[in-house]
Amino acid sequence: MAWVMQKFIVASMFMWILPIAILYGFNNNLLPGSTTMSPYSLTLLSGFLAVISVNIVIVFYIVLALKEPVTKHKPDASFLAEAKDSVKKFTSGVTSSDPALKKQE
Repeated sequence: MAWVMQKFIVASMFMWILPIAILYGFNNNLLPGSTTMSPYSLTLLSGFLAVISVNIVIVFYIVLALKEPVTKHKPDASFLAEAKDSVKKFTSGVTSSDPALKKQE
């Protein structure tokens, strides 16, 4: 579980850091060729690259999540049993005694 959280935190940090670094680099003329561009072109290119960088990080995170082995995670037995009972009640038409779930007329 800690490894999953670590991946999420690293991906979240990159989703914040990369676009800001790209915008900072373009606005402070740190990237080659950005000094010869008009302000309009500079704004469009830096914004476009910042958005693309976030999408690349998201795709990378999805790929890592899909490569995660399915057999590695085991569901909680009590939660699974409770969920199965809930589905059985719902499909069999048994009404609950919970007043919040009763149909209001």
